[in-house]
Amino acid sequence: MQNVPGGSALCGPPLKKGKTRMFHGLHQDFPSVVVVGLGKKNAGVNDQENWNEGKENIRAAVAVGCRQLQDLEIPCVEVDPCGDAQAAAEGAVLGLHEYNELKQKKKPAVTPQLHGSAGSEAWQKGVIYAEGQNLARYLMEAPANYITPIKFAEHIEQKLRSFSNVKVHIRPESWITTQQMGAFLSVAKGSAEPPIFLEIHYLGGANTNDSPLVFVGKGVTFDSGGISLKPSSGMDAMRADMGGAATICSTIVTAAALNLPLNIIGLAPLCENMPSGKANKPGDVVRAKNGKTIQVDNTDAEGRLLLADALCYAHDFNARAIVNAATLTGAMDVALGSAATGVFTNSSWLWSHLYEASILTGDRVWRMPLFEHYTKQVTDCPLADLSNIGKYSRAGGACTAAAFLKEFVTASHWAHLDIAGVMSNKDEVPYLRKGMAGRPTRTLVEFAARLSQDSHSTK
Repeated sequence: MQNVPGGSALCGPPLKKGKTRMFHGLHQDFPSVVVVGLGKKNAGVNDQENWNEGKENIRAAVAVGCRQLQDLEIPCVEVDPCGDAQAAAEGAVLGLHEYNELKQKKKPAVTPQLHGSAGSEAWQKGVIYAEGQNLARYLMEAPANYITPIKFAEHIEQKLRSFSNVKVHIRPESWITTQQMGAFLSVAKGSAEPPIFLEIHYLGGANTNDSPLVFVGKGVTFDSGGISLKPSSGMDAMRADMGGAATICSTIVTAAALNLPLNIIGLAPLCENMPSGKANKPGDVVRAKNGKTIQVDNTDAEGRLLLADALCYAHDFNARAIVNAATLTGAMDVALGSAATGVFTNSSWLWSHLYEASILTGDRVWRMPLFEHYTKQVTDCPLADLSNIGKYSRAGGACTAAAFLKEFVTASHWAHLDIAGVMSNKDEVPYLRKGMAGRPTRTLVEFAARLSQDSHSTK
């Protein structure tokens, strides 16, 4: 698959960006050749778009070329590095991925490989990055009766089994109780599936005592809304409400595969949010790990209850930074749609690392406010210290959710990523097929890689 300059007599007029043309019988070694349009030559960082346009063009073009060859049922595709072997590998591996575990009729498997030997290291890195995102896509797309809290934890444990510098703890309900995680348990108690607290320690740093980067991910494996039941239309998509846990765990699996030189801890509270005779009721008051009481005015604002306890626990590790990810609010989707992940952070140092990472990966982030203005709306509560929804209900819903989480954070470098808007892909990202997106896994991996190079713990 090459972008062949000139030769218009042979191949017709120039190709537009992302468009393809297929040729047969050009070469004895390659019965089929797809030529792809890469757009402007030397396209680099676009300051309006906040991404590297050249890299995005390569990802999109390679993905569409690989898919065309998959349609011909060709088992192996050689991909030209197109001037950026990592971006080409990402486009190929992301573009071919599809969840078809449960179908009898599957698309033919295609293995993309690098054409030539130039850039093989960058190609391999791109494959690892893309496989990390594909793991998150797999976990999010799979039905909730296949990825229950325990099955999720076991799947991640199995992925990490081969790494000697990784420890995985699958904490049962009894441990969660002894940790006094009353907010998390209040959500879990409505379901017949027992909750799990997944804790992963990746010790890649030169010194195992170096302060770790701590990731926290919301792991609601199915969210019905609880007693504040969601509408039935589209509720099946709530099998992906563990997207935060899926992306942070996939990030750690990828960091281990890349052997990144830093310590990372991953924390994922896993449960279902279901209506039952034991479920939280609107108006109930629960107590979080740090002693703060929370009035549960809406049982469908449950993600913040899990994260409240997990964020408290994250402070036990003398973290260099705490980064949490969660499909937290529909309001985030209303605000930014699927263009970018919303980032709420108290640290400009953390923000700049996340932002710079996202320019390279093309999986963008956008900074959102953590004003006191929003805090007042969750602390003005009739029965408890905090309400789990803002008192003006829908106004600034993503911001009041972030303000709620901030009440459980004392660390000076914390970021909350609301990934509800980037949870799934229709056709917005051309190199991802329709379905759960696994975003922003590659941005988190790139962020961790940058942090591992940055010897200063704070700025």
